[in-house]
Order: sequence, then structure tokens, then C-alpha cells
Amino acid sequence: MLARGGDIIAPHTTASNGASPRAQSDQRGKQAAAGRGWRKLVSQYQLMLMSVPFIAVLIVFSFFPLWGWIMGFQDYAIPKGIAGSPFVGLEQFAKLFSDDWFYIVLRNTLAMSLMSLVASFVCAIGLALLLNEVRVALFKRTVQTITYIPHFVSWVVIANIVTYVLSPDGGPLNELLISLGWLDEGIYFMSKEHWFWGIHTLASLWKELGWSTIIYLAVLTGINPELYEAADVDGGGRFRKMLHISLPGLMPTAVMLLILAVGYLISTGFESQMLLGNSLVMEYSQVLDLYALEYSLEIGDYSYGVAISMFKSVVSITLVLLVNAWARRLGQSHIL
Repeated sequence: MLARGGDIIAPHTTASNGASPRAQSDQRGKQAAAGRGWRKLVSQYQLMLMSVPFIAVLIVFSFFPLWGWIMGFQDYAIPKGIAGSPFVGLEQFAKLFSDDWFYIVLRNTLAMSLMSLVASFVCAIGLALLLNEVRVALFKRTVQTITYIPHFVSWVVIANIVTYVLSPDGGPLNELLISLGWLDEGIYFMSKEHWFWGIHTLASLWKELGWSTIIYLAVLTGINPELYEAADVDGGGRFRKMLHISLPGLMPTAVMLLILAVGYLISTGFESQMLLGNSLVMEYSQVLDLYALEYSLEIGDYSYGVAISMFKSVVSITLVLLVNAWARRLGQSHIL
């Protein structure tokens, strides 16, 4: 349209509903993306049907039992049941956070979890990088088999082997140290409370190292071989290729596994600590799961045990969200 003086002023174009053309374009783009998503979902209906049983198992065994969290806010008694037990609010949590033993158990849980996580994370990546450089297929397969077999062995067997090796009465480690003249008599390693965290970390590493390495080896086989060929042309050695090609190729998967592992940082289970520990090292061996089990089954305070489990769940979710935000900030793979 023309204004005074002959200047041309472009009219402000709006849609009949008052939205600008850009807003309309964005809306159409979102609708098109949603349509493509639904069409892709329909085209993969076989996969959707195959996932239904697993989703049902997840709901039944992971989400449905959450209704039992009500006991954490009750003074639960078996004869009365959940419906008849009185509500006490946050009394169980107040008792939990005022218990000095709870903080000792929390310290043990976090310490052993962090030590096992760091050892497994670093050693699994290192072993995968080294095995990826092995050119003798028979030797590579042999090492893989030897390292991941302990994953399939029960903790009962692992704990007995560790206890035998460290035994002061004919244990191989003590016999070796005595024969070398480093000891005059055997040491009962399993009675040294300050050594328990290290013994547990080494036992866990022995059991799970090979299994964790398999994932990283699978990732390394998917790296474009042209990258290694280009490095050979540029005169790069094996160490340089590991540092600048293999390791960066592993990082997205490694960060993803790290995020998932952090979710279990405070839920370490209790099998290894219960089997390796004893009354002499209880101050360093008891973890939250054993603590909750003791109150629930031995003492009969089920509400207190549920409160401990709820605390674990909240902390685990918080840790996952924090590590996920850190990974997103660094531009690495993330789950949310």
C-alpha cells in the first residue's frame, strides 16, 4: 500500500486466526513430524507386538510393587496389613536419618560402588583397546574366554575362591609371601576391616571385567577401518591410533554405560558383601541392601526397610539425572 510521499509500506500479513506465517510453518512442521512418527510406528507393528510381553513383565515386576511404598509412611504390622496399619507420616525417615549406623552403611555403599565402577570402567576400556590391537585371533579369543567366564560363576563360588586364596592357613597368597621371605607367618586378610573395600573391588573386577569388555570390543569392530588406513598413511603408530581413533570411537558408548551404571551406584546388591564379609569387618562390609534386609527380616521392622529402599530409589534417580545433564553439557550421548 502507498503512504504519504509515495513510500511503499508492505502490509503485515497475518492468518485468519491471527498467527504469523512463521508460526503456521512451525505448526505444519510439527504436524508433519508427528505424522511421520505415527506412520513409522505403524510400519513397525511387528516390533511393537514383540515388545508387549517385556513391557508387561516390566510393569508387573517393577512398577506394580511400588504400591508397597505406602508402608514407608506407616507403622506396618503383618496382622493388620497395609489397610489396617496406622500412618505415621515421615517418622520412619526421621528415624533413618538420625541413626548413626545408617551413615556408616551409606559410606560403605558409596565407597565400594565408586571403587568398583572406576576400576571396571577404566580396566574394561583398557583391555578392549589392547585386545583390539591383537592380530593373533586364537590368542585374542582365548583371553576373551578366560576373562568373561567368571561372569557366569556364582558369587558363592567366587567368594570361596577368594577366601581360600587369602586364607592364612595354606592360602596360596600367604604361602607365596612366606616363601619369598616377606612374611614370617600368614595374615588373615579377611579379618582386616580396612582392606575389605580393596578385596571386594578386586573380586568384583575379576568377576565382571571380561563381560564389560565384550561391549567395548563390539563397538571397536564398528569403527570405520578407513580411519586406521588413513592413520597408517600419515605414519601413525598403534598407540596414536588407539588414542585418536579407537578411544574417541568408544566414548559415546562408554558415557552411556556410565550413566546407566551410576543409576545402580547405591544399589550394589548384597551377595558379594554378605559372602565376603564377616563379623570382624562388618563396619566396612555392610551396605544399604543388607541394612534393609536386616531390619525387614531379622528385626521385623518392614516400614523402616521400605524407607531405606525409597531413599535408595530417590538417590539413584537423582544421580542418573545429574550425570545425564553433565553428558549433555559435554555434547556426549545421553538418555534424556
